[in-house]
Amino acid sequence: MREQEEKEEKKSQSKAKKWIRFIIVLALYLAFCYWVKSWWGLLVVPFIYDAYISKKINWGWWKSLDTAGRTIMSWVDALVFALVAVYFVNNFFFQNYKIPSSSLEKSLLLTMPLTQHTLPLFNCKSYIEWPHWDYRRVKGLGTVQLGDIVVFNYPAGDTVAVDYPYDYYDLCYNIGQQVITDNGQFIPDLKGHSTEEQMEQFYAVYGIGKEVVKQQKNKYGDVKVRPVDRRENYVKRCVGLPGQTLQIKDKVIYLDGKPMPQPELSQFNYKVYTKNGQFLPDKLRADLNISDEDHAGIHNYTDGMPLTEAAKTSLLSHPELIDSIVEVKDGFHGRLYPLDYDYGWTRDNYGPVYIPKKGGVVKLNMKNIAIYERPIRAYEGNTLDVRNGKIYINGEEATEYTFKMDYYWMMGDNRHNSADSRYWGFVPEDHVVGKPLFVWLSVSDDANPESPHYRWNRIFKWVANIK
Repeated sequence: MREQEEKEEKKSQSKAKKWIRFIIVLALYLAFCYWVKSWWGLLVVPFIYDAYISKKINWGWWKSLDTAGRTIMSWVDALVFALVAVYFVNNFFFQNYKIPSSSLEKSLLLTMPLTQHTLPLFNCKSYIEWPHWDYRRVKGLGTVQLGDIVVFNYPAGDTVAVDYPYDYYDLCYNIGQQVITDNGQFIPDLKGHSTEEQMEQFYAVYGIGKEVVKQQKNKYGDVKVRPVDRRENYVKRCVGLPGQTLQIKDKVIYLDGKPMPQPELSQFNYKVYTKNGQFLPDKLRADLNISDEDHAGIHNYTDGMPLTEAAKTSLLSHPELIDSIVEVKDGFHGRLYPLDYDYGWTRDNYGPVYIPKKGGVVKLNMKNIAIYERPIRAYEGNTLDVRNGKIYINGEEATEYTFKMDYYWMMGDNRHNSADSRYWGFVPEDHVVGKPLFVWLSVSDDANPESPHYRWNRIFKWVANIK
């Protein structure tokens, strides 16, 4: 009798433990479904119940196979679990990124374990387009603050020529210009003309270039449209928040009229004149963290070479080597945003522009429509036309617009060598991936023998401490 009672007690305790584990797992799972706002996940609840309570499904059926079968299936089981776990962590918590350009080079030196848009070796899309659900992001675990370094999907990467690494829209316009010029035609300079005239000319020239790019696949590759989450990942610093008005005056960023301090490791281009045209010694370059790429511009007296304020001061303390260092004044460095209208802005003197805020209302007119055309049309899914000096949104005349999303202004700390919001505009909130946590590896490819291959002083450095 006593033995039977003990068995019943153990059975009851085991059953209670199963229910406790089930309730804990179910609560966590439901919390996750609430977070991602996907109630389709409730279809999984019966399977969770079966795994912990009813056990009607034989989840470990393969364990009854022969030795070879068990070995193969154990590897398959482990591989599937690992892939699901990695995919889950990458999608909802954190990912591994690499900074491929110099725009944040001095501030942050961070490919993803799972492919972003192209399968290596096969050189084809790493995603399927059907079935298709509308893209959205779950509410993050934090918010973007002014000065944060942010990972986001490249806003102008909705359309790409896969073998051309730069902006597709700029490529098409430049090719269109070249075609028109080669045909002996003249493209009038419409600077100062109406917005409608400039926009019409831009799209006409762009259309010509678009057809050329489409035809020359051997040179530019296929033209593809990518969904938001499959566009290239960029890493920049947030220098403007939703609802703020940003302006750059003589390289200084002003927000709502107040000047913002420059990041400590920000860089600008300088003409560096050395004694007898010599190059900088390897040891000095290594000490000042001047890369091969940066050093290549030392005798380029048009664009110059990028230097931090500290590096410039240090170079000037070597009169035996340096004659003078002269600040590069702004010139033409490609078309700035908006591409279809010339406000006369430069990369050092830009704006002012109001950064759209969710629920914020902007009065639309022929002076500012070029700035807000892309957010209204491309990011928020409206049709927009300009006809006879009037603006039409979704077929109706509009004098104002209420934005559905928050937007941000992102810039690289290497201010004269950064493709950023000055060139492609606002970053919508649904393009924001997250904020990097720390640098886990920093490698130098420089040929400089004095520059270490592994930058140990940067490894495991918290990004939040990079100002």
